[in-house]
Amino acid sequence: MRFFTRYFILKKIYISIAIYSITAAKLLLLFMKISFIASYKVIAVCSFLILCGVQFFLVYNTYTLKDEHYFLSEKQTIRDDYMQCIRNDKLFPGGAAIIDSFIYANMPKLELLHQQRPVEFAGYSKQLSAAVIGALRKANNMDSVLAAITQRHQLKQSLHYALTLDLLDITFESNKYITLYNSKMPAAADTVTPHGVLIGGGLKDLNAQNMVTSITVSSPVNRSYRTTFTLYVDSRKRKLVILRQMMPTLVLSLLSVLSVVFLFYITFRNWIKQKKIAEMKTDFINSINHEFHTPLAAIMVANKNLQNKRITDSRENIGPLTDVIARQSERLKTLIEQVIDITRINTIQLSKKQYSLHLLLDEILLDYHLKLNDPGIQLTLQKEAGNDSVWLDQFWFTTMLLNIFDNAVKYNNSKQKEITVSTHSDKKKLQLVIRDNGIGMSSETQKQVFEKFYRNAGILKHSKGLGLGLYYVKLCVDTHHWDIFIESEPDKGSRFIIHIPF
Repeated sequence: MRFFTRYFILKKIYISIAIYSITAAKLLLLFMKISFIASYKVIAVCSFLILCGVQFFLVYNTYTLKDEHYFLSEKQTIRDDYMQCIRNDKLFPGGAAIIDSFIYANMPKLELLHQQRPVEFAGYSKQLSAAVIGALRKANNMDSVLAAITQRHQLKQSLHYALTLDLLDITFESNKYITLYNSKMPAAADTVTPHGVLIGGGLKDLNAQNMVTSITVSSPVNRSYRTTFTLYVDSRKRKLVILRQMMPTLVLSLLSVLSVVFLFYITFRNWIKQKKIAEMKTDFINSINHEFHTPLAAIMVANKNLQNKRITDSRENIGPLTDVIARQSERLKTLIEQVIDITRINTIQLSKKQYSLHLLLDEILLDYHLKLNDPGIQLTLQKEAGNDSVWLDQFWFTTMLLNIFDNAVKYNNSKQKEITVSTHSDKKKLQLVIRDNGIGMSSETQKQVFEKFYRNAGILKHSKGLGLGLYYVKLCVDTHHWDIFIESEPDKGSRFIIHIPF
């Protein structure tokens, strides 16, 4: 009944704590006006703390309940045997004879002092109680009694005990007791507990859970005495044993908390990821809208000029306009193909052949140089690899390099744009390095630069693109089972390092 009462009280406390914590969190967010993600984190942390508090109180309540019922069967066995051992005796076998020898031998003097000299009676009673306690301690044999009980019943627990004298009264007339010692009075002894003076044993924590029995013995005759003594017995590793018994509860409680934390982490991470993808898609739509409008506008202007007779009367004006339409149509076709590829290309099919990397790089760089036809861009090839024989898909390898080159040119504010391609090799791999003198990347940008649709927010307004170039680069590298690394710092250029195993 006491357990259920405590449970309902704790339940009310938990609900109150939860309500106040959530209210406090809402008020805090209202006043601080923090971001939505930060507010989500604050509420999550508050909820986690509430969960931990509830788990703690439940585990503590379970520990208290087990502590109250611990040692119940052994306690009854020890009580029965102890009562049998001290039948017609007190405290321990032989204890009654010790108390009798002091009390009855001094009874006439005690009666005389109590009736004629009360002050002397108080002092003498303290001396007498101290002498009784000292003699009981000296003759204490409870260690052997408890050992015999343990052996007789084959108790597995390693036990220790405390035997206390709680009360010692005398009476000169029937049922009119005069106290020589009780637990509220200071005793002339060096070991006193809140429950009485210690006669024997080393048990320190005396409580209702480890109390085996408390016995009061009295006599109805005149000039006799009354005494109360208590035996406490407990396991030497009580708390450890209880915690071992609670191990399934502790493990389940810990696992439940860790599961909630893990699920929150996964949910929060996925939510952030989806949020980022949604933002990237929005940016992609804005970018593709701009990219589509640019060639369309050029085509419309060129077409309008072709409809102008004053312009078309001169054949020299027709050629440039048709060239504009051809170039912008080709650009529009490329954009449409890229948009279609987004929905259908997650993996690519390779047609590998063996190539000389150096010869392949000569061709790619020559074509790219002719395509640019810009004296402000310098392309350099450094052939340092001893073994340049590789297996690859030429089309996708070329696409990969061209995307890296395009980025090196696009994100470069230098007057003289430099792209250096170098090769190195050892016994296990061939290393291809593309270095530029562009604007570089922060460590945060490097973590996301290969993601689909990703474009750096700081340069969106100053560059065109769909955020797919480096995504295709990573796709090509992964499909070839190569590795790619980036070394870059803002305003110090970038190095793309590709490891190609032999």
